[in-house]
Amino acid sequence: MAAASGTGFQELGIRDWLIQQSRQLGIKEPTPVQEHCIPAILRGQDCMGCAKTGSGKTAAFVLPILQKLSEDPYGIFCLVLSPTRELASQIAEQFQVLGKPIGLKDCMIVGRMDMVKQALELSRKPHVVIATPGRLADHLKSSNTFNLKKIKFLVLDEADRLLEQGCTDFTKDLEVILGAIPAKRQTLLFSATLTDTLQELKKIAMNRPFFWESKSEVRTVDELEQRYLLIPERMKEAYLVHLIQKTQDEHEDWSIMIFTNTCKMCQVLNMMLRKFRFPCVALHSMMQQKQRFAALAKFKSSVFKILVATDVAARGLDIPTVQMVINHNTPGLPKIYIHRVGRTARAGRHGISITLVTQYDIHLLHAIEEEIKSKLKDYPADEKEVLRILTHVNVTRRECEIELESTDFDEKKEINKKKQMILEGKDPDLEEKRKSELAKIKKEKRKFKERIQETLEKQKEAQLKHKLLKRRRKEKEAAKGE
Repeated sequence: MAAASGTGFQELGIRDWLIQQSRQLGIKEPTPVQEHCIPAILRGQDCMGCAKTGSGKTAAFVLPILQKLSEDPYGIFCLVLSPTRELASQIAEQFQVLGKPIGLKDCMIVGRMDMVKQALELSRKPHVVIATPGRLADHLKSSNTFNLKKIKFLVLDEADRLLEQGCTDFTKDLEVILGAIPAKRQTLLFSATLTDTLQELKKIAMNRPFFWESKSEVRTVDELEQRYLLIPERMKEAYLVHLIQKTQDEHEDWSIMIFTNTCKMCQVLNMMLRKFRFPCVALHSMMQQKQRFAALAKFKSSVFKILVATDVAARGLDIPTVQMVINHNTPGLPKIYIHRVGRTARAGRHGISITLVTQYDIHLLHAIEEEIKSKLKDYPADEKEVLRILTHVNVTRRECEIELESTDFDEKKEINKKKQMILEGKDPDLEEKRKSELAKIKKEKRKFKERIQETLEKQKEAQLKHKLLKRRRKEKEAAKGE
């Protein structure tokens, strides 16, 4: 039974004290995802909600959870899992503001923070634990000062990202967590791109699940103006500098998010843009967690107007004042594009996204257009101005790359990888040896295949020669007979 359109929070079953707290966050009327999901959660059903970015998915689970907690407050009542630390922090903020009247105790368990302090917080039995899977799994494996046996709610925010298998695979960590929580619980799953892993999600949510997905075929909001720039690869950074300069000349107060694909490129772009006197800050997974939170806070408070980030900032972050998103690289997956551009045009505001598309990315652009059911428009840029600054930009970028190499950036990345392996109970030297052995085996297999291919080609060549000789003999014999 879905709530009727235009329904207020009271009609959904939300208590007055929560409605008053919601107003402090600027939440006055329920959005479609809240209208449909809140009543189902209050009825005790599992819930899967899929809606566009900026549609109020976080409040759709925070409000009913807090209401249920106020009726029977105890220990660790709810566990929320998030794929990134920044999103975990944002969810924690919503719980803190909305849960203030009932004296909510919350605890955030994420990587790159003091594990001892976190263990102490967990032992004090907070009502709500907001965590990234890796760090929570580490605590469950190494500590017996707390348990999750009495939780009533398990929430997976950005559920498709948590359940997919890719470069950051949460599968093993989720197995540890799911083994530590009760089977009798409410499971709530939310995302902007839920459809890809719907079957996987159905397996996890067994308790009379309620499904709701935004019926709109367009996967991005109407207030978002989506553009692209077709450019040569070697001119990408010059176009980026030109775009930022043009935007700042026309809209001095605008905040801009620039997305790129690697930590190294993120760092280089940040250094390069600073040399051009742009007020920017970087955000990527190679930074210490305190630096990451500080960078995000400075961008949110407009101390810096430009945030250069990897996809750690693409999911779920609510920064209402972002007017523009620039994709420095064309995302390889359309759903990454959807999450990136979802950082602007939030809560009914206007926003613009511009994707830099090189000659090698045209097929990726077509895949994005097919997924979002909309065509991106060409963005007009002053090519003469770009050519004028091209050499200066490319030289500056190269200087920044050399400067970064001198700081052993790649070496630090390897050290972080080794630290992560140790936390996972693996021996880095043994893993390196295993990796080397696998590489040797692959190399041998490749050589073997090449030798077989060469042999087959030689055999084919010999057969062809034999056929030609046979044909010539027959032709000679036929000529003699005449």
